[in-house]
Amino acid sequence: MDVTEAAAGRIEPTRRETARALGSAMIGNWFELFDFIIYGYFAAQIGHAMFPEADPVTIILSSFATYGVGFIMRPVGGVVLGHFGDLHGRKSALVFTMLLMAGATGATGLIPSYATIGIAAPILLVVCRLLQGFAAGGEWGGATTFLVEYAPAHRRGFYGALQQLSTSVAILSALGTSLLLNALLTEQQMIDWGWRIPFLLGFLVAPVGFYLRRSVRETPRYRAASEDRSASPIREVIAHHRGAVANVFGVAIIWCVAGYTFGAFLISYATELLHIERGTVLLAITAGTLVNLAVIPLAGHLSDRFGRKPFLVASAAGFLLFVFPLFHAMATYQAPWTIYATAIAAGILSGLYSGCAPTFLCELLPTRVRYSALSVGYNGAVMLFGGFAPFIATLLIQQTGALAAPAFYVMSAAALTLIFLLRLKAPDQATALDR
Repeated sequence: MDVTEAAAGRIEPTRRETARALGSAMIGNWFELFDFIIYGYFAAQIGHAMFPEADPVTIILSSFATYGVGFIMRPVGGVVLGHFGDLHGRKSALVFTMLLMAGATGATGLIPSYATIGIAAPILLVVCRLLQGFAAGGEWGGATTFLVEYAPAHRRGFYGALQQLSTSVAILSALGTSLLLNALLTEQQMIDWGWRIPFLLGFLVAPVGFYLRRSVRETPRYRAASEDRSASPIREVIAHHRGAVANVFGVAIIWCVAGYTFGAFLISYATELLHIERGTVLLAITAGTLVNLAVIPLAGHLSDRFGRKPFLVASAAGFLLFVFPLFHAMATYQAPWTIYATAIAAGILSGLYSGCAPTFLCELLPTRVRYSALSVGYNGAVMLFGGFAPFIATLLIQQTGALAAPAFYVMSAAALTLIFLLRLKAPDQATALDR
């Protein structure tokens, strides 16, 4: 295979290698994230099927609590699979995450309802979510590292943005699936069996992703660093890179909270509490996701020219300033246009962040522990701030009686991230990945 040694000692990939790497990482990431996030788009129906009957808010709380437990395992998966990926290669770890996610997702679709097996139903649901969380913990850091390490220096931001582009495509796929099923089936059919269909699709798509990931080469930077690999990546991260991990954690806070608040939570919020027709809500979120898809690659491209930090600061500041007016409008008017406005605004602000953050975080870390440190920092933020965002947002409403209360959680997350960003010196984009 044609490879050349660059002046810096890196093994440069051919165009064909790069194209296959991009395809395998993006398609694999799309599949895994679709499997993981689909729960949020069917949370209300899953809650009715898997938990005892109660008032709507309690059912949503129960369902989102189960949704959140998957995030408890994400740091564990990040530690184990990140360590493995730094020690034995990004490719092998990503193949394993694919198989585990497919199995856990398909099994979720086969769990009998609470009416059939009682308390065993939510217990089995929790087990499947834990396995999904473990797999997702290794997927995000691995796919991000894989793409950025394949990128030429002058296009690194754009390549990193493609990872998040595949994530947004996964969200759009989940939305499309939800729209289609809700259009074809009655509400009772959705509760009885319709929600199971997207989970069972995991069994069908997995072989394609597995083949793509098995057929691609390891990243050129990882191959070039064969003489400089850590004997114990996680131990090295804890001993020497705690500050970098803390920075990854802090930068990811608003990213996680906004993603899960305006994604998974907004659907149940608008349908169950604002009483807006579900199809209308899904269309609004689809519009926001399409805007997000357009902004992500543009932000990544511009970050290669103007730097990544300015876009990250602008996005976090935007959430801090605009999230309360958006929630206040939804709570006050309870009209479809407010859902559209919120979804589109969130799509723009999240797109600015998602287009720059993956590469920015990779550039904070050395190659020998990049997968481990990135996975630990990011998944820690996901677990503490993102995964339980729908649960916390719902709990705030229950405890305060104010439908706009979730805004304060998002604003707090934005303020925390801004503190990290403003004190953090941006790495030199030209040389950051040469460490």
